[in-house]
Amino acid sequence: MAGEVTHDREGQRFVVSRDGAEAYLDYAPLGDGRVDFRSTFTPPELRGQGLAAAIVAEALAWARGEGLEVVPSCSYVRHYLDKESAS
Repeated sequence: MAGEVTHDREGQRFVVSRDGAEAYLDYAPLGDGRVDFRSTFTPPELRGQGLAAAIVAEALAWARGEGLEVVPSCSYVRHYLDKESAS
């Protein structure tokens, strides 16, 4: 199990905490119906557990639910979207 993703609206990020470490996706609302998914980070000790994918999936669901267009500045988010569209 990847872990529970929480949305830190004030901090403008989606987070999974595990064993005292955090994996996250930072975003920035652009104010024009778009949101910039700027970066993702998973600490080395948490990698390979599907956390980044779980975080991106939750963030995309939120953006779509809000009617926001995603600007994928983060290369991982771009890669995730490419894989999603190929499915």
